[in-house]
Amino acid sequence: MLASSKQILKNLGKADSEELTVEDTSDTEAIFAKTRFNGDGVITEDTTKDENLKKCILDIIACIGSVLDRSGKQGVSTEQIELFFQNCEDYAAWHAKAENNSPVILPYGADTQKAFDAFKAVRAKIDDYFVRCRLAEFDPVSADVLNTLTARFEAISSKDLSGCMDEIAEFPLAKIEANKPLNLNKGINPAWAGALASFKSLVTGPAKIKKELTEDDWQQIIAGFDAFVSWQAEKAGTAVEALTLDGVRAILSDDYKNKLIALVEKDKELEKEAGNIILVDQLVRYYRDLYQILNNFVTFADFYAPDAEAVFQAGTLYIDQRSCNLCIKVTDMAKHNTMASYSGICLLYCDCISRGTNEKMTIVVGLTDGDVDNLTVGRNALFYDKKGQVWDASITKIIDNPISIRQAFWSPYRKVAKFISTQVEKFAASKEQEVTSSATSNIEKTTVKVDNGLAESSKVNVAPTPAPAPQPFDIAKFAGIFAAIGLAFGAIGSVLASVVGGFLALTWWKMPLAFLGLILAISGPSMLLAWLKLRKRNLAPVLDANGWAINAKATINIQFGRTLTHLAELPKNAKINMVDPFSKKKNPILPILIILVVLAFVAYYLWKYEIIKL
Repeated sequence: MLASSKQILKNLGKADSEELTVEDTSDTEAIFAKTRFNGDGVITEDTTKDENLKKCILDIIACIGSVLDRSGKQGVSTEQIELFFQNCEDYAAWHAKAENNSPVILPYGADTQKAFDAFKAVRAKIDDYFVRCRLAEFDPVSADVLNTLTARFEAISSKDLSGCMDEIAEFPLAKIEANKPLNLNKGINPAWAGALASFKSLVTGPAKIKKELTEDDWQQIIAGFDAFVSWQAEKAGTAVEALTLDGVRAILSDDYKNKLIALVEKDKELEKEAGNIILVDQLVRYYRDLYQILNNFVTFADFYAPDAEAVFQAGTLYIDQRSCNLCIKVTDMAKHNTMASYSGICLLYCDCISRGTNEKMTIVVGLTDGDVDNLTVGRNALFYDKKGQVWDASITKIIDNPISIRQAFWSPYRKVAKFISTQVEKFAASKEQEVTSSATSNIEKTTVKVDNGLAESSKVNVAPTPAPAPQPFDIAKFAGIFAAIGLAFGAIGSVLASVVGGFLALTWWKMPLAFLGLILAISGPSMLLAWLKLRKRNLAPVLDANGWAINAKATINIQFGRTLTHLAELPKNAKINMVDPFSKKKNPILPILIILVVLAFVAYYLWKYEIIKL
């Protein structure tokens, strides 16, 4: 490590320096820029002083591609070298096959490709010509039809014919007659004169057909190109075709491949030393950041410090008149579903979308103060990450746990209110259903009676069936019902009277204590249970779900929890306007009368039980 450190300073031109910084070790391009070999298995044109090898490396980069060297320059590895020379060998072998069987594959010698191009340009038109001639032989009358171009000539006769070559090219190649050879010198469609001249010059040749081309001659020409077409289909090594055949053979004539492979192997010999340079960079960073690592991964000092944030805290979520600083990016939702509930923290899972980049992520937010009455799945919020970027957040999941003692105090009353509200809603819904059903039933019965009455009126009058006698009024039955109701109200009234009487019988200083005792009897168990759970809140399961390995507990007590969630407060000298300009105007006389009656009732009992004497 010491030797690698000195080598880094030497490469950077700081051989006399006695210390290394992260800025020094992180600039790997500068470290390896002046070295021919750097242990990454990649060689560049600067690796060798041989000009031929330099050119070969550049050819490989141009034909096959490159990889980035540690020096920051483009180079080649064993993979590119092997692929390049394989292409060179394939390309050379492909050409050698044609040269070894040139009379068959290259019937026109070096001009075979040009001849084939000229043949290909007119093949479809010459095929068309001979097919038309065979039709004329099959039916002599058809020759006149095949040669009739009057209408087509009339369509272009008024135009500049020099600009109508596309239309003229669609006419037959020459005049159609039965068994007529194709005259290559005259009577040719002007649009095809140039292409046919090239065909005559390159394919038929001066030693062969000069004036006329029979159908048998044409079929022989087609067959003569079959071997060439098959050879073209087997073409290989196209990646190096730009180097030309001579250039490829020149590369293969020397031992460039083994020389380049040897340079790569020599570069790899320094892999350990280069790796040590990377380790030096890691060591320097570790030395610089050791204190921060300890504070975030061992002691959690940054997490518990009032003026710092831990590395796992992703930002701040603003929702429901509060800001939540305990926000952690979720890396594995499946593990969170399994482990996060053991934390004892009230957790909100939110899907976030960046306003600037549309990037998506999921965060888990710890609620450590306030309540969750207004928080439901689907509620929207704003999330600000550590870089100040804004994300639109939406709640997707809530793990409910106690948040504060204040929430636990009101919890029983809210549950009772919710229960009463639910029962009232159920009762109202059931009564509404009964009324609807009764009305529907009565309407149906009325309709049936009307239908029956209309049916009976069409029949012979028959003595109606006497209606049943009305049931006599049973006064005893109703007397029993009213007596039961009276007893129930009497019992309730007696209980209330005894409670109120007992309360008013207390001395004045015992009354608030009794009221406080009643409140504690209702809210005390809920507050005690919340206090016990709040003391046991542990962040470790949430971090474990993110892949951390937390050995100790990362507890969040009540006081610390208040610093992680901040409730909204009115600014100084601000107040809420409680005046509703659209509220119904109230008569103040009725509330005053109620207060006076209550005061008179209290004064009467105080005087009756001689608590006060007049």
